[in-house]
Amino acid sequence: MKNITLLFSFFFTLLSFSQVSFDKAQDAILKESVTDCAEKHDYNIEMAKWQACLDEGLKKDSTIAQLWQLKAMPYFKCKKYEVGMLYLDKAVLYNKQEWLPYRGFIKCIFAKTYKSAITDFEECIKLYGNSYVMDHTYRFYIGLCYLQLNEYEKAEKLFDDYVNDIYKNRNQLEHPTAYFYQGIAKYELQKLDEAIVIFDKALKIYPQFSDVKYYKAICWYKKGKPKEEIMALIEEGKQDAKKGFSVNEDNTVYETYPYQKKLR
Repeated sequence: MKNITLLFSFFFTLLSFSQVSFDKAQDAILKESVTDCAEKHDYNIEMAKWQACLDEGLKKDSTIAQLWQLKAMPYFKCKKYEVGMLYLDKAVLYNKQEWLPYRGFIKCIFAKTYKSAITDFEECIKLYGNSYVMDHTYRFYIGLCYLQLNEYEKAEKLFDDYVNDIYKNRNQLEHPTAYFYQGIAKYELQKLDEAIVIFDKALKIYPQFSDVKYYKAICWYKKGKPKEEIMALIEEGKQDAKKGFSVNEDNTVYETYPYQKKLR
């Protein structure tokens, strides 16, 4: 029995040593192909050189998920979604926990393949719980997808739960984007009074939120508010938008978010 115990101890020690050596080898490849090569080039103007650096790393180890994700990322930013997704699928294959939530986000905000995004996020929740990607929970993004699929009751339930969860259970600071989309779900369901109350919560946090002012003005119009007040709010929103006050998410640099209004 003692010999068997020693044998198992030796076996697991050997496995641990092998894993450490494997991780170090991958770290070295990442440094060589990313830090010392790809990051020396701006993919906006030197895409071929960026990709060539990553390809060299993948020749040495094609299972490094981060290299596949880095190949995908710049294609999404220049709206070549199908090209990028081929590489991102590889990243998910080799490290699902790390990149499946990111792929769901990309499908929701960039590629706008909403049903497929819901499938990814539902798998994430099943495997890892309702965690976060890009500052919001997986169910938040499912809610966005349902808004875009005109399934407003489902979106309303998800945004109501999201707001209650982050403010009551997680004790997080109020987020104007959360209120914005909760209000939008109410607006689409013609719950105008509820929508206005929620939009006002968003404006209390973010007074220059131009998109909120636009949809609040529509609610006012539908409720018969005086035209002068409606037009004043719309003009105020336009001036805020001209100053750049809109949906306050990092990736609005690359993509228009659902219900975000662009200046004409």
